[in-house]
Amino acid sequence: MILAIDIGNTNIVIGCIDAKKTYFVERISTNVNQTSLEYAITFKNILELYHIQPRGLEGAIISSVVPNISNTVRLSVEKIIGKSCLLVGPGLKTGLNILMDNPATVGSDLVVTAVAGIHEYPAPFLVIDMGTATTITCVDKNHNYIGGAIIPGVRVSLESLAQRAAQLHNISLETPRHAIGKNTIECMRSGIVLGNASMLDGMIDRFAEELGEVPTVISTGGLAKTIIPHCRHKIINDEGLLLKGLWIIYSKNQSGI
Repeated sequence: MILAIDIGNTNIVIGCIDAKKTYFVERISTNVNQTSLEYAITFKNILELYHIQPRGLEGAIISSVVPNISNTVRLSVEKIIGKSCLLVGPGLKTGLNILMDNPATVGSDLVVTAVAGIHEYPAPFLVIDMGTATTITCVDKNHNYIGGAIIPGVRVSLESLAQRAAQLHNISLETPRHAIGKNTIECMRSGIVLGNASMLDGMIDRFAEELGEVPTVISTGGLAKTIIPHCRHKIINDEGLLLKGLWIIYSKNQSGI
């Protein structure tokens, strides 16, 4: 069993996983001001909640899109498990062929979910990751990472709308009763929830058209459960996709593999 951590702009996802299953998945807020000791205490407390002894873990791996705290979190993990921690990036084997203008610019989270998708689902496939940004990753039938799309995230869009429109305010992301709202809050919920679902349906159609075939579509990320049920395409929600990818990459980088 290993400790797998994904550092996102808003949340840090932490879980324990092995070849058989994912034992837990938790989220904490990303805080660039915390020290390695403070993160170590947080991670240790989470592991203890699930009756997992940090020193009994085989190892750990991190993916991060927040470079400022990548090393801080890595040091915190090494404090509690007493072993070195891998960080997804240059020099680490992923087995992924990236056909982009500059492969080095592809976010580590996108690489990790693509690796997991290749292992878990038929290609071609799309991975929709709904976090601070909504990203769509495309892997072709030959298992090449060929590109994708980056879209303002659901909460980012909502917060921007509330901040810039004097008569609008932040609302909870609840399922709208109708597409045609009868008051300001209902109209905002329709636009944010159903609007994002419709956008994803439209993007899936466009990706399928360019691929020349219908792809498998997988969703992940903290906001997927809110939006994906309203999409008209068949989309498989896999909350543990990123942790599965981290396990695969960790395994690829062990001696003799």
